[in-house]
Amino acid sequence: MRYGGNTTCLELRSAGGAVVVIDAGTGIRNLGRALADESLHHLDLLLTHLHLDHIEGLGFFALLFDPESTIKIHGPRPANGTLKEQIATYLSPPYFPVPFERIDARLSFEEIETDSWDINGLRISSTPVCHPGPTLAYRIEEHGATFAFIPDNEPGLEPESGLTVAEGADVLLHDAQYTDEEYTTRVGWGHTSLTDFATYLRAAAPKRAVMVHHDPAHADTQLEDMLAEAQTATGHDDLSLGHEGLEIELG
Repeated sequence: MRYGGNTTCLELRSAGGAVVVIDAGTGIRNLGRALADESLHHLDLLLTHLHLDHIEGLGFFALLFDPESTIKIHGPRPANGTLKEQIATYLSPPYFPVPFERIDARLSFEEIETDSWDINGLRISSTPVCHPGPTLAYRIEEHGATFAFIPDNEPGLEPESGLTVAEGADVLLHDAQYTDEEYTTRVGWGHTSLTDFATYLRAAAPKRAVMVHHDPAHADTQLEDMLAEAQTATGHDDLSLGHEGLEIELG
């Protein structure tokens, strides 16, 4: 009730007013309604990967059915086929009632791996991380402020996975899904134990860190216990739990 609800979706706004969305979990439904009320018609969508919890809201994103909208979807290069083909498969029967060809918005697709590019004054960098299937971490910079997003990562298998994106960020949102006990039966599932999270945080040394990708089986009280354990283990001055509606201002 305090920390969860929808699956992953973040909205970023640049100093110049550009809108970038990261991931299209169920949270993108409410975001789409808010953006439609603003008469916004262009945005860039960055996908970390194509697991269902990160794309399942896409078909309910209001701008997708606005003929005036232009949406550029950036995402990891698939092992098979193209990014467009994989998104089209999900946004088509039998998984979705409206055929992909009938979507009104003008969509374009950009496949990325280890890349850097600019979006309206924002410097975006991506790098693959340790998670089943092609998966990316993102670093976004503007006027010296830096935000890093790594929601799915397993540094227990690859300790330096995504560090080039995370190091020295003003704000780092990072996977902290499992207790150490849980992780012993979930090695290879692509997520982080508390001990590995603490080690990673010390290596990355962000100014502020936020624990994300909460396990849906964890109640609010257990998440708060995990936060307290992580705070003790890391000694980090600014460590918190991600929650629905969280707003962070940089710069």
